[in-house]
Amino acid sequence: MNLRRRTTALLSVAGLTSSLLLTAPQSASAANLIENPGFETAGTGDMPYCWEKSGWGDNDFSFTTTADAHTGSKAMKVELTRRVEGDRKALITESADCAPVVTPGKQYDLGLWYKTTTPDAAITLFRHDPTAGWQYWTDLKTLDLAGDWTEATVRTPEVPAGTDRISWGVSVYGTGSATTDDYTMDQVPDPVLPPECTGTAEQCANGKWDVLPTRNPVRSMHSVVLHNGKVLLIAGSGNDESMFEAGTFTSAVYDPANGSYKVIPTPKDMFCAGHVQLQDGRVLVMSGNKGYPTADGRVGYQGYKDSYVFDPETETYSKTNDMNDGHWYPSATILGNGDVISFGGLREDSTGSVTAELFSEAEQQWQPLWKVNQTWSYWGLYPSMILMQDGRLFYSGSHVFGNNIPGTGSAIYDYGANTTTQVPGLRNKDERDQSASVLLPPAQDQKVLTLGGGNIDSNPEANRLTDIIDLKQPNPSYVAGPPIPQGTVDLGNGPVPQTGNQGKMYVSAVLLPDGKVLETGGALHNRANPVYETSIFDPASETFDPVAVDPEARGYHSSAFLLPDGRVMTTGDNPGNGTWNHDVSVYSPPYLFKGPRPQITSVIDTEWNYGDTQRITVDRPVAKAQLIRPAAVTHSSDPNQRFVDLPLSVEGDNVDLNVTSNPNLAPPGWYMLFAVDANGVPSVAKWVHLQGPQALKATDASAHVHDFADAPKGKAEGPGKQRVSQKVGPTVSGCDRHYGSINVCVPTDFPSEVKKTAAARCEWLKENDYGRLKVNGKDDPLGLDRDRDGIACGKGDVKRG
Repeated sequence: MNLRRRTTALLSVAGLTSSLLLTAPQSASAANLIENPGFETAGTGDMPYCWEKSGWGDNDFSFTTTADAHTGSKAMKVELTRRVEGDRKALITESADCAPVVTPGKQYDLGLWYKTTTPDAAITLFRHDPTAGWQYWTDLKTLDLAGDWTEATVRTPEVPAGTDRISWGVSVYGTGSATTDDYTMDQVPDPVLPPECTGTAEQCANGKWDVLPTRNPVRSMHSVVLHNGKVLLIAGSGNDESMFEAGTFTSAVYDPANGSYKVIPTPKDMFCAGHVQLQDGRVLVMSGNKGYPTADGRVGYQGYKDSYVFDPETETYSKTNDMNDGHWYPSATILGNGDVISFGGLREDSTGSVTAELFSEAEQQWQPLWKVNQTWSYWGLYPSMILMQDGRLFYSGSHVFGNNIPGTGSAIYDYGANTTTQVPGLRNKDERDQSASVLLPPAQDQKVLTLGGGNIDSNPEANRLTDIIDLKQPNPSYVAGPPIPQGTVDLGNGPVPQTGNQGKMYVSAVLLPDGKVLETGGALHNRANPVYETSIFDPASETFDPVAVDPEARGYHSSAFLLPDGRVMTTGDNPGNGTWNHDVSVYSPPYLFKGPRPQITSVIDTEWNYGDTQRITVDRPVAKAQLIRPAAVTHSSDPNQRFVDLPLSVEGDNVDLNVTSNPNLAPPGWYMLFAVDANGVPSVAKWVHLQGPQALKATDASAHVHDFADAPKGKAEGPGKQRVSQKVGPTVSGCDRHYGSINVCVPTDFPSEVKKTAAARCEWLKENDYGRLKVNGKDDPLGLDRDRDGIACGKGDVKRG
C-alpha cells in the first residue's frame, strides 16, 4: 500500500473515531452537504477549513488558495510541475466535522466549477467504514480541459454497505493544474412510485423460465453473444466421435429476435476450444480437438495448434497463424491493450501445455515463442484468469477436471514482471473443478466470487462453497461467503431434496444489469445427477435469493448467458451416457415483471474512448447505467465477463455517462449499455464500442490506479525451469475409456455411495441410462465384465456380483 496515503488515512481515522464517540452521524438533508464549499473560510494551517492535502508518488506539486475564483474571493489550485508517478488531490477533510454523512444504498449528486490545464484530472471519492477506516472508493469523472470556468456534475453509485461518511475532491495525475470552486453535494431523492407487478405474484418474486419451442440444432458447448445481438453456438464435433470421424463440424448462429438458427460451416473440430471477443467484435477461437482418446484409454485427448477468427458480419471463419503449442481447454483473457493471453490445455501429444500464448491486437496474430513471457507453469484446463485493474491476472482457482494447481489453488500473475504470487483462503481447493468465478458488479470494486465445484477424479458429492476475495486489499485473501442454496437432485429415480452439504458442480454464473448475479444449473457428480436450483446473489448484502428453477437439466457442457434484452439463455447438457439436451431455456428475472422498462431513446455516439463523457437520452428517470461485456462462455468459465459502472449526471431526459479512464477495468471491445431505474428495472441494451484514445497507447494506463493487492505476503516466484510439457494422465476427463463408445463417460471413480461391486456399479449405470457397454480391449479395470463375454453389465456380470 502507498505509505503516504496510509499515514493520512490512519491519522484521519483516529480523529474521526474519537469524534464519533461524542457525536452520532445525522441523516443527510436535501441541502448542500459540503462544509466550506467555496474555500472562503480559512483553516488553522495553509489549507482552507475542512480541506486537506492528499496524494502520493514521485512528483513536484503545489496547493494554492487563489483569488481567481468562480464566485467569492477564493478557489483552490492544485498543480503538478513534474510527475514520474502518483497524484495530488485536495480533499474534504476526513473528520466528523467535515466529511459529509451518507446513507448506504443512497446516491448523491456532486457538482463543482473548475478550470484545467491538464487532461489528467478527475473527481475522486473515498469512503469511511467505522471498522476498516478510510479507503479509496472510486473515480467518478474525468475533467475535460477547460480554460474558462466550467461546471462538472456527476451522480455517485449507491453508497456501499458499512459506509457512514465520504470525502471527495479533484485529483491531478499529470503535469498541469486544476482550479476548483463552489462544490455541491445533494442526496438523490428516493423514487416516488413503487414498482407495479405486471405478472403473477410468483413471477414478480422469482421470475419465470420458458423452454423455447425450437430446439438447438447443434450440440453446442460454446456460447458467444455477438455485438449484433445474435449468439454464436459452437459445437465442432459436439463430443461425438462419429461426427469427428466424418469430419462433420458444426456451429450455429441464433437470432433472439425471431428465434431462428442458421447452421454455419465450421472448418475444424472446435470442440473444447477457447474463445474471446476481439476489440473489433470478431471472435478469436483458439485450438480445439485434434483427436479423441483411443478406445483402450492409453492415449487421451489432443489439442491442435490451429486458430480461427469468426466474423459476425459475414458469419464465416477465417484462419489465423498457428499457436506455438496445442491447447485443448485453454484459457482466453483479453488485456487492457486489446491483446489476448492464453494458458493451459492439452498439447498434440495429450500432455499438459506449459506454453503461454499471446495474440497481438496490433499485428492480428499469435506471437512467436521468444516474444512471450513464460513461467513454464502448467495452469491446468480452462484456468479462470481474470484481468485486474492494474493489468495483472488473478487465477481464481476455478478450473476443469481433477485437482487444482499446487499450492493454495489461487494466485496473482504479473505478466510484466513474469512472477506468480500465491493467494490464500480458497477452501477445498481440490474440489473446485467445474466451479464458476465471476468479477462481481461493479468491476471497480475488484471483488471476485467463486462458487461450487467438485472433482472429476475422486468424484465426491459437489459442494455448496462460495468464497469472495477483495483484490483492493493490500494482502488479498479469500473469505468464506454464504453457501449456495439447495434445490433438488435427480439420483436416478426423479428429483429429491438435497441434503447435508450437497451442492453442485458445472455451475453457471451470469451478471445481471441490476447489479446482481444469477447462478443456475449444475450436477452432484461427474456427468451425473442433475441439480435443479437457481438463485440470485446480491453483492451488496452477500446473500442468495432462491428463484424459479430451470426445468431442464444443465450439467456438463451447459452454458448460461445474458441476452441484450435482459433475459438469460441456457443451453446444453451432456450426461455420461453420451446423450445431449437440445432444449433451450430462457429466464426472465423478476425485474422484467416490475412495470414499464426505461428506454434509451438515443445514444449520441456509439464509439467511446476511455475517460469520455458520453450522452444518452432516456424516456424517464434512471438511477444508474453500466456496461456489461457480452458472454463468451464454456464449461462454467467466462473470465472476461464484467459489469462496469458508469457514474452519471442527469439533466431532464439527458444523461451524461462517465467512462472509466482505465482500460484494464473495461478492456476494449463492444459492450451492452443498460440504463436502470430506481426500482432495478433495466432498459433493453444498446451496443457501444469502447476503445482507447491515442494518449493511452503512449502512456501507462495504470498510472491512475489506486492502491490494492500491492503487498501480498506470499512469495513472488519467477519462472521455473524451461520444459516441454506437464505429464497428464489419459483419464484426465474422469472417464474410463475401456467401456462403451468414445462419447460415453463411465466414471473412473463412482460416487462414494455406490459399492465397489459389479452389481452395484452396473445398477448405477442402468439408473443413469448407459445401457449395454462394449469392453474395449482385454482390460476390465472396473470389474464390469465378470463373465468375460466382451459386454459390460450383462446378465452374467450382474449375477456374479
